[in-house]
Amino acid sequence: MIKAKNIHKSYGDLEVLKGVDLEIKTGEIVSIVGESGAGKSTLLHILGTLDLPSHIDKYGTELTIGDQSFLKMNDREISKFRNENIGFVFQHHQLLPEFTALENVLMPTRISGKNEKESMDKAFLLFEELHIAHRIQHKPKELSGGEAQRVAVARALINSPKIIFADEPTGNLDSKNADALHQLFLI
Repeated sequence: MIKAKNIHKSYGDLEVLKGVDLEIKTGEIVSIVGESGAGKSTLLHILGTLDLPSHIDKYGTELTIGDQSFLKMNDREISKFRNENIGFVFQHHQLLPEFTALENVLMPTRISGKNEKESMDKAFLLFEELHIAHRIQHKPKELSGGEAQRVAVARALINSPKIIFADEPTGNLDSKNADALHQLFLI
């Protein structure tokens, strides 16, 4: 599903990733662990098409998701690919403050032009499964940290992505909701 070869990332003189190779098969659940500042989030951003590796040609970098390499795609192609194939749950929920929880969750379906009624039905189901149906019309500032994080999870799952990248997704959740979230990811 994901193959990466010789991934490098530098910020000025600071080399964060120094030739990372990995292969993740369909259905695998992988955790990346390490000290703060080790490059975990940087690697997730590159694997998730949010950032590009440094010096692709110099190192012979390869990166494929499914059978597609996005290293040579333009921004529009990458955005479309990401919307159709990848769900993200960021360390900090990244909800748009001017929209309700429901509007935030539906954003990826609207971008991809999916059927509105089917998208709404799926959104309501996700809100119920995540125990936040009573918060559907609230804006992010009206949600607790855990509620906002569960809205972000619903947004990540709404398009039924092939891959879910989660950067500390349960940091704002109590143990009961963290366990429920882990089970939802496994479905």
